[in-house]
Amino acid sequence: MGRAGKALKQVLAAYDISQYQLAATMEIDRSNISRWVSEERDPSAEAVFAIKKALKVLNPDAAKEFVWLYLENGEEDS
Repeated sequence: MGRAGKALKQVLAAYDISQYQLAATMEIDRSNISRWVSEERDPSAEAVFAIKKALKVLNPDAAKEFVWLYLENGEEDS
């Protein structure tokens, strides 16, 4: 578990986006965001796409960094 949660946690902190802001933009309960950030659960592929879409609304640079951390930077783990 973890790559999406780690990327999301880093991006939220770096761009000063609260879990509440992201949850409201995604129209989901904040507890889902909390579970992802704390790595209790991994978001589904659809949720990862929705995270990117919501981050793009809140801060396009945050969305780009999330994708980079989740996809591109993750290749270093292989």
